[in-house]
Amino acid sequence: MRLSRRLKHQRVDESLSPTEMSVLGTLARCGSATPGELARKEHVQPPSMTRIVALLEAKQLVRLEPHPEDRRQKVVTQTERAESMLEESRRRRNAWLAELAQGLDDEEWAALRAAAPVLEKLAHL
Repeated sequence: MRLSRRLKHQRVDESLSPTEMSVLGTLARCGSATPGELARKEHVQPPSMTRIVALLEAKQLVRLEPHPEDRRQKVVTQTERAESMLEESRRRRNAWLAELAQGLDDEEWAALRAAAPVLEKLAHL
C-alpha cells in the first residue's frame, strides 16, 4: 500500500483524483465503455460514475458519444489529451521505480520476479 501511494504521487496532473486516474486507466486498457460498464469495472455506483465522467469531460479528458445501438446511452471515450497525460504519468512512475530498483541485489530481483505472477493474479481477482 505504501508503494502504491508513493507511485500515485508520480502522476502528471495533481488535480485529478485517484478515482479519475483509475477511470482513465480503465478506458486506456479496455477501450470505450458506457458509464454503467465503467461503474462495474471500477466497483462504484452508477450515479458516482456519472459524476466522475462529467468531471473528466469538463477537463476535456473524455468525450461522450452516442451509443451505436441504444440511443438512451452514451459511450465514454478518452481523448488524445488523456492518452498523452497517461503516457507521461507512466513514464514518470517507471523512471521513479527504475531509480528505486537500482538499489536491489540479485536475490531481491529474484524474489520480485517470483512474486510478479501472484501479484498480477491478485490485481485481477
